[in-house]
Amino acid sequence: MGNLASRLPSQHRQRQLTYLMEIGLIGMLFVGIERGNGGIVVNTAVALAVTQLPPLLERDYEIPMDPRLTLWITTAVFLHAFGTVGLPGATRTLYSQVWWWDHMTHALSASLVAGAGYATVRAFDEHAEGVHLPRKFVAVFILLFVMAFGVLWEILEFAIALAAEAMGTRAVLTQYGLGDTMLDFVFNSIGAIIVALWGGAYLTDVSGAIRDRFENRAD
Repeated sequence: MGNLASRLPSQHRQRQLTYLMEIGLIGMLFVGIERGNGGIVVNTAVALAVTQLPPLLERDYEIPMDPRLTLWITTAVFLHAFGTVGLPGATRTLYSQVWWWDHMTHALSASLVAGAGYATVRAFDEHAEGVHLPRKFVAVFILLFVMAFGVLWEILEFAIALAAEAMGTRAVLTQYGLGDTMLDFVFNSIGAIIVALWGGAYLTDVSGAIRDRFENRAD
């Protein structure tokens, strides 16, 4: 794990990359507005809102969000939004042009959900007296948590596609069929497994801050 950490960019470089991606999201938002494309506008606006969660959590809830976590979150939402915009001059999005793009973004998004679940469960484990959650139980819980979230997401995509079809508008989220949905679950699971295996190395401070909030509310 130490070798992996040594290969990461410096904290200053991580902050720069995060900042550049946030600027890129703003640019993509204006691209969507200029094209009159509601899908791009909604996806990039949501992505920009998500990038504001780390400073909000740190400022208002005193949950430490080091540059690695902020870069992780920003990268996931940036790649998703970029996939809906596509390369300059291209007539197709990266989701429809690059076969693995959807799988990559699903794995990244699932890792964020898994990270939130991992930090919360670990905080509860450390806070609650008489409760001990074995490592294997936590891993299984994270996998089930991500799978349940994935099911809700697929239902949302399906409902939005039906609503868009009924209203004769373009769907913000797209369903590509049952086979694609099954692959989404596979890559969601990959994201969850990665966090279950290595989450403890990067989410300890977050878990500790959540645990402290549990303890403060209990007092």
